[in-house]
Amino acid sequence: MKTVLIVIGLLALVFILINLIARKQMKKMPPVADHEKILTLTDKNFQAQTKNKLVLVDFWASWCAPCRMMAPILNDAAAELNDNARIGKINIEEFHSLAQKFNIRNIPTMVLFKNGVEVSRFSGIKNKDFLMKQIQNAQ
Repeated sequence: MKTVLIVIGLLALVFILINLIARKQMKKMPPVADHEKILTLTDKNFQAQTKNKLVLVDFWASWCAPCRMMAPILNDAAAELNDNARIGKINIEEFHSLAQKFNIRNIPTMVLFKNGVEVSRFSGIKNKDFLMKQIQNAQ
C-alpha cells in the first residue's frame, strides 16, 4: 500500500513539474503579428466595424498564453475569408468596457456578430476548421 502511494505521489509531482515547465515556455512565446485583414477593434470603431457585416471578434489579452496560441489560427482564418466576413480583435486590457458590455468572463472568447448582433460565442482554443464552419453557418 505504501509503495502505491509513493508511486502516485511521484507521478503527481512529475505531472506538476511538467505543467509548470510548459506554462513557463508558453509565457515566453513571442507575440505573433496580426494578419493585415484582421481588424483592430476599439470602443470608438466597434459599431462601425460590425455594422452590416459578419465579424468574428476575439477578446484577448497580451498576458494570456492561450490567446497568443490563437493568434496564428486567427491569421490563417483571416487570410481565407472573403469581404463578406472579417475577424477582429479586442484587447480587453485596453478596452475593458467592451469586455464588460459583452459579459466576457474567460479569454480567449470569440463572439460572432452578424449586423452588429451577437449570434454565437465560444471560449478557449479552437482550430481553424471550427472557426470557418461557425462563420459559414452564420452567413
